[in-house]
Amino acid sequence: MITNNLKEFKSLLSPKTSLLGFDFGAKRLGLAVSDLLLMTANPIKIIHRQTLQKDLVAIKELVADRSIGGFVCGLPLQMDGSEGQTAKEVRLFAAQIDQAFNLPFLLWDERLSSKAVESFLIKEIDMSRSKRKQILDANAAAYILQGVLDALKYL
Repeated sequence: MITNNLKEFKSLLSPKTSLLGFDFGAKRLGLAVSDLLLMTANPIKIIHRQTLQKDLVAIKELVADRSIGGFVCGLPLQMDGSEGQTAKEVRLFAAQIDQAFNLPFLLWDERLSSKAVESFLIKEIDMSRSKRKQILDANAAAYILQGVLDALKYL
């Protein structure tokens, strides 16, 4: 089930399972995972996208290995809150993941998440552009997922 409602999402989650977070891109899919207590998000990998089937194989491995009980994906809304083409692509991706796994799926407003992570990597760590490119998507996924985990604490 795909939802934008955090309270509804929380009610669908099984206890003692992790969440898998996505930062969706046409070329790369950043992935992050939470701990079983739903306290912290950690970047884990980037999938260089080829086909949906290959993406699903990689995601299935993570679901099996990490006790995944739900998914979170950033929904890239426009600054005025409307949905553009990329948001439509994210919704299609979410529907495909939902069909393949039948686990709770939350779409979370991710406006400026990649920009925030990139700014941190530049200003706080002084990371080069080539190194940032290698980790940005997974760290953006962790940033999105951590936002959800923090919000879940207040429900």
